[in-house]
Amino acid sequence: MNEGAAVIRQELMANNELFRQLARRHAELEAQLHDFQNRRHLTADEEVQELRLKKLKLQVKDEMESLMRQRQFSPAGSA
Repeated sequence: MNEGAAVIRQELMANNELFRQLARRHAELEAQLHDFQNRRHLTADEEVQELRLKKLKLQVKDEMESLMRQRQFSPAGSA
């Protein structure tokens, strides 16, 4: 993440409830995926669940990045 993106992310974390919710959800999904990755073997159901979590995590990340792009290209006072 470049310096400008980090500043925008910090601003959104401070001022945008939706962004904070998405960031929390992203962290939750990351923790769940970490649990799967620490297992030696996954059942077929667990593999499906892991794939589902990866897709959800990516979707949340995309939503966060969309908010960051919106903020980047909007006037400074309209967060």
